[in-house]
Amino acid sequence: MMRDLVLGLRLAVGGGRMSGAALLRLAMTAFGIALAVAVLLPAAAVHHLVGAQAERASAIKPVTEPRAGVAPLLTYDWLPLISEEVVKVTAVAATGPGSPVPPGLDRLPAPGELLVSPELAAKLASAGGGTLAAHLPGRVAGQISWEGVSDAGDLTAYYGATAAQVEAEGDEANRVYAFGHPYTGVGLSAAMLAFILPIAAVLLLPLLIFVTTASRMGAAQRERRLAALRLIGLDARQVKRVAAAEALVGAVIGLVAGIGLFAVLRTFVADILPFGLRIFPQDFVPSWPLAVVVVLVVPGLAVGSALFGLRRTIVEPLGVVRQGKPVRRRMWWRWAITAVGVLFLAVTLAFDRGDGDTAAGLALTAGSVFLLVGVTALLPWLVERLVGLLHGGPPSWQLAIRRLQLDSGTASRVVSGLVVVLAGTILTQGVVTSLSAADRHVTVPDGLAAVPVRVSTAAGHEAEVTKLAGAVPGVTGTHPVRTIGFRSGSVRTYGAVGDCVALKARANIGDCADGDVFYLVPAPGATAPAGRVRLQGYGRGRTVDGPEWTLPAGIKIVASEEMSGEDGSLLVTPGALGGLALPESTVSVYVSGAGQPQALSDAVAQALQPLAWNAMVTKSDYFGDYRARDSQLVSSFRSVLITASLFVLAVAAMSLLMLSIEQISERRRPLAALSAAGVPIGVLARGALWQTGIPVVVGVVLAVAAGLGLTAPILRLADRPMVIDVPVLLSLAGTAVVAVLLVTALTMPLLRQVTRLDTLRSE
Repeated sequence: MMRDLVLGLRLAVGGGRMSGAALLRLAMTAFGIALAVAVLLPAAAVHHLVGAQAERASAIKPVTEPRAGVAPLLTYDWLPLISEEVVKVTAVAATGPGSPVPPGLDRLPAPGELLVSPELAAKLASAGGGTLAAHLPGRVAGQISWEGVSDAGDLTAYYGATAAQVEAEGDEANRVYAFGHPYTGVGLSAAMLAFILPIAAVLLLPLLIFVTTASRMGAAQRERRLAALRLIGLDARQVKRVAAAEALVGAVIGLVAGIGLFAVLRTFVADILPFGLRIFPQDFVPSWPLAVVVVLVVPGLAVGSALFGLRRTIVEPLGVVRQGKPVRRRMWWRWAITAVGVLFLAVTLAFDRGDGDTAAGLALTAGSVFLLVGVTALLPWLVERLVGLLHGGPPSWQLAIRRLQLDSGTASRVVSGLVVVLAGTILTQGVVTSLSAADRHVTVPDGLAAVPVRVSTAAGHEAEVTKLAGAVPGVTGTHPVRTIGFRSGSVRTYGAVGDCVALKARANIGDCADGDVFYLVPAPGATAPAGRVRLQGYGRGRTVDGPEWTLPAGIKIVASEEMSGEDGSLLVTPGALGGLALPESTVSVYVSGAGQPQALSDAVAQALQPLAWNAMVTKSDYFGDYRARDSQLVSSFRSVLITASLFVLAVAAMSLLMLSIEQISERRRPLAALSAAGVPIGVLARGALWQTGIPVVVGVVLAVAAGLGLTAPILRLADRPMVIDVPVLLSLAGTAVVAVLLVTALTMPLLRQVTRLDTLRSE
């Protein structure tokens, strides 16, 4: 047995003399397996990555249940929005020498000190770090170690405060007696697995097809060598062991190269992730059971594919015989899978538009999976039936059709992975484009331009905020507006009280004078409220009742696109209240001034730093920051999808290239005979083009039909109009055509070589 394996190893490298064909075969096999391993190992590392993050998240979770003999740590969390970034800041204050210290810290920050996460420290040291520093309280005195953050991209900080400052927040402050909750592991629900597993299978399918195609490179030459071995006395079992060892060489080389690629990838993986995601390299390690599976399965797949290719081949001492003509493919099970998918999708029609029922989602998921699998199974059958109906045409077309009639399954299998991923990409692109196009357009009030900075505070700090912000160079005015509720019996209407400048920053109310009251409604024609109401304030998690007030006559009705539902909102100027004392509530102070909004915001934030969380400074149009970030995320998502699709197309193109090389090498004698008979090289090249292009064109048509067919029911359940991103569809289809042309061009040198007359004489 060992002698057979050693013989196979020697044959894999050319029997001691590496020939060009043997080197190409070995290199392509190793490259395909290296690429698969380099993709599968990161996929195997995801579970460990998520588990490590979840374990650290459990370790830093505070324990608020009292513990005897422990002086609690007082904490208060707030989330300032700074330049489209949300930072979590936790104020901490010890109540005794034994107060717990959060994980990742070697000490508690002193009052006025700030300890920041690694990612926040990197952003503070970057070119735009000045804005972050201006909006964060205190001075940076150190970093949190990686054990103290769950995710490498977390923007978190601990701020040292006094116990009196934290206790002033009442019920919103926490008393922490320890850190760390039991880690129960990471589990995925059945619904999550239903979504993740099909996607993973779809993405890995082209790579597995590429591995099997690469491992069968040079099959014709291998079979002739095996026939020679049978001639010198080896039996059928020994021949299979030799073939397995020959395939194992490229598999092992590819496995080592793939592990090396993964090791290099780990060093800079945090810099190439999309959507601003960050990870710690030490977390990006495959769990050993999954790593063992990858190390064993990928080479095993290569060896198994090589042996599977011999199933219909009889290797005899005097030559190689392939058993009979190709078996005609059965259609019933292919159409049955597709019909099941269509049936599940049709079930979703029984649900109303916009119905997010769980049953509808499960039907949609099951239908999508069955339809994608069915489309993949249909492709070889459709190509076989299509080429069986084609006759006549120019010589190049007849050569391609006849070859596909003899064996269309190999090319169809190579393209099938492309069909699934292309359909999935079209589906995702269609959903993202339609949802983005249907988003409600938010109108920014015209008055925001006059007051570009907003300070959120409480009534108790309103005077101090107004004083400090008004003293900032360049500030021309401050305009407080207080959030107020108006209750009449069980009916509560929300609103605000402020001067005309502040109210115009809330909505386009038109002409305004002190004493006016405005009622914002979703559409004109509503009736303004009337009668007596009680004023209510909101702050620190509770509602505060104030005096009663009689709504005046002549309330102005204003239609606002910002309103939704049936309830309106009241905007009241101070003069309309007749001197009533307002209850304690949250306050927004709008600041006007000269210069750029961001520079003005930074200057105001710098002046208000002593107030810490009691004065959070943002640009007035802070929702615009969210919209810009969402738009950027959607754009990044589309870019990632297109990149992934192009990667899959590249893998499919490489598989087609190897298939074309293999077919030309196997048919070099007929091709040389055709060339000697006077058939121009251009006719043979066009024949190779049609032979590759027909399965690809059929696959692209199937992918587009499946992708659009899946998009329609999803958007119906989401109650959104269907918008097709035509440029993306054309670009994907165009890339497939370019891939076919490129494959044909790359095979031209080999085609010219095998059609030389001396090649025919050597046969």
